[in-house]
Amino acid sequence: SILCFFLTHVQGTNHAVLVAGSHGYGNYRHHADICHAYHILAENNVPKENIIVMLYDDVANDPMNPFPGTLFNAPSTKTTPGVDVYHDCQKDYTGNNVTAEHFYAVLTGNKSGVPKGMKVLNSTENDRVFLNFADHGGTGILAMPAGDFIYQPDLLNTLKKMHAKKMYKELVFYVEAC
Repeated sequence: SILCFFLTHVQGTNHAVLVAGSHGYGNYRHHADICHAYHILAENNVPKENIIVMLYDDVANDPMNPFPGTLFNAPSTKTTPGVDVYHDCQKDYTGNNVTAEHFYAVLTGNKSGVPKGMKVLNSTENDRVFLNFADHGGTGILAMPAGDFIYQPDLLNTLKKMHAKKMYKELVFYVEAC
């Protein structure tokens, strides 16, 4: 998998930005997948301070969740219980802070573009950056739970800005969206 490839490299520092661009219980899998990715990265020695998670954070405690306060990215079987990926899942941007504008600022390391004290990507030209986005989308757009959508020209400009600022040696962008 892409995560395994990302984790096998030992030179440079690894960074990640993980985004569940949705909200509401009907989007359970987006939140569970992002929390699962967080745990995989953290368990494989990606420093937690180098992982930024954007998650609206309304699914685990939604009244429709039959297991309040938990998220599972795979169901239990007769021999293997499901693993709660919500437990200890870092959440840096939640609620109305999960916006396209904050996403662009995070990716470009723009601290003035996010609320004071919130994390932004601080990678260098020697580092590897993994971007993981799980949500809904369409031709030229990716959805976000608050504010405007992510539009292709803005995302492309953000990625170009990252390149111009030498924010990575290698970058993998994993998008799971329609």
